[in-house]
Amino acid sequence: MASVKKDDRLTRSQSFMCVGFAGFFSKTVTSPLEVVKIKSQVGTFHSKRGFWQSFLLVYQNEGLRAFWKGNLTSCLRLFPYTAVHLTTYKKIVHLHMDELGFISQWRAILAGGLAGVAAALFTYPLEVAETRLIVQNCRQPTYIGVVHTLSKIYRSEGLLALYRGFSLTLLGAFPFSVGCYVVHMNLDKIWQEPASRFTPLQNFINGCLAAGVAQTLSYPFETVKRKMQAQSARLPHFGGVDVHFSGTIDCFVQVVRNKGVLSLWNGLTANTIKIVPYFGLLFTCFEMCKQVCLYRNGYIVSPLSYKLAPGVDQSLGPNELQEVKRYLKNRNFGSGESSFGSQW
Repeated sequence: MASVKKDDRLTRSQSFMCVGFAGFFSKTVTSPLEVVKIKSQVGTFHSKRGFWQSFLLVYQNEGLRAFWKGNLTSCLRLFPYTAVHLTTYKKIVHLHMDELGFISQWRAILAGGLAGVAAALFTYPLEVAETRLIVQNCRQPTYIGVVHTLSKIYRSEGLLALYRGFSLTLLGAFPFSVGCYVVHMNLDKIWQEPASRFTPLQNFINGCLAAGVAQTLSYPFETVKRKMQAQSARLPHFGGVDVHFSGTIDCFVQVVRNKGVLSLWNGLTANTIKIVPYFGLLFTCFEMCKQVCLYRNGYIVSPLSYKLAPGVDQSLGPNELQEVKRYLKNRNFGSGESSFGSQW
């Protein structure tokens, strides 16, 4: 998967802030594609005429703001998801490192998959709320806001409804990890050079390619998961789902029987188109935010460029650099005082 590269010159809070800001901005810009994708997965009437017509039908029936339904919920979910994912990933990687601190590519990808499952478990109710908000008609809403959605689902359907379909996250993690592994293992063959020599542009393309392959392989599991999240006997038209089912396996059966196997990939066009702008904005916003933080920490001369500050050891952490600066300041102040005293 494409991910931002860790920089030891940032504090933990700065790294978290940069990732959060980048994720918030990229999700907001690509929200229309996410709305169309989820409506296509659930099978609402908007998706019956294809990709481009879906945008027109959503706009005609619900207006422009419909393309940002559930976006706030998705952005709020990003922060606890990122925190749990990073913490879990570091712990799993640390357990599988050898004496030299090395971990194999496969184990690193597997660690990422397990960390993703842990983060999804912690934030899954917010994902259910996002799906319900997107699927409903915002001109005749059943739910109003994140808190109202969660509380209404809990009161009317019970706690388990907030975790309906979570097993598909577990099942989808395997093909997702396999997709990432296959891509990363063949990158040197694709570019005809070792991974250590890849440029930032090549790494960006690699991340998008890995995301595309991994998401395509795990997509049927996500489609069924979205249908299970959306369906409710207490909602109009059972939540807008295009098939009726009694459980996970029955959902797969009903979809294949009534809609065909390829319908498990409904919305894949919107998902694939979303990859490049999403990760492009994610990387760009992260780098912009990182430059501001590096400037404040004293590593670069301007927040508008990466020109390194002269005389600054870039290997030092932010706290170490501040300690060195305080030491030099105190030493210079002390030498100035002794020079002033000698004049008198």
